[in-house]
Amino acid sequence: MTDEHPHPEVTGFFDPASNTISHVVRDPASDACAIIDPVMDLDYAAGRIGHAQADRIIAHVTRHKLRVEWLIETHVHADHLSAAPYIQSVLGGRLGIGAQITTVQQTFGKIFNEGTAFQRDGSQFDRLFRDDETYHLGRMECRALHTPGHTPACMTHVMGDAAFVGDTLFMPDAGSARADFPGGDAGTLYDSIQKVLALPPETRLFMCHDYGPNGREIRWETTVAEERARNIHVGGGRSREEFIAFRTARDAQLDMPRLIIPSLQVNMRAGELPPAEENGAHYLKVPVNLL
Repeated sequence: MTDEHPHPEVTGFFDPASNTISHVVRDPASDACAIIDPVMDLDYAAGRIGHAQADRIIAHVTRHKLRVEWLIETHVHADHLSAAPYIQSVLGGRLGIGAQITTVQQTFGKIFNEGTAFQRDGSQFDRLFRDDETYHLGRMECRALHTPGHTPACMTHVMGDAAFVGDTLFMPDAGSARADFPGGDAGTLYDSIQKVLALPPETRLFMCHDYGPNGREIRWETTVAEERARNIHVGGGRSREEFIAFRTARDAQLDMPRLIIPSLQVNMRAGELPPAEENGAHYLKVPVNLL
């Protein structure tokens, strides 16, 4: 490890219900850590939330006597609810997301017919990261890269020799994420992937999702060099035009994520439920024929 390229310790937590990997990232020079993309449990049929996955992360942080400085969402997830506010209430830390969260809030504020009480300025978050902005985790300088295409607010966070790519990339044998959500764009996604692949080849890349294609075991760590050489969607010099054609055709065949409706309503609020109604209960809307 050098000062220029520190080697943070990364611990992944896999949620089988959503195939999401949350990460705890520790600054190698201090007890500071960041928690990336934490998951809240949801029994959708019963309308019941829980915190078993988040409690695993809390137990790890507590056991290793870490100090949470950041809770980071790589984007507004459409397949799980964020546990960031719950973890923040227990461990502290600042909650951050990409500055283009405002675009997502504008789009889905309309789809869910939110009133004027719903702020669309990103003020639910403690920090809005802009492209190429630097910040610190303990003594380690980190950098946020705007990598849209899957959503307008997607960010990749570079921490030492590690980068957390959200849904911009999957493992080499899984390719890339869809680009057909409102505000998504296949060409923009290709450009963002090239931005990630321009990082040093030895950079460790950590995924937000893995589905174990062809029955292999779940994995979430690879390198820039591996992705450049072997990614089935963009590796080996695949052109932008080829990627757009493939991604567009592929996305047309995909169903909407099972939890997209509750996830978007909660995650655009930084993980908080919609305000309680006059009876004290919280409700999630189902927009008909709008997604």
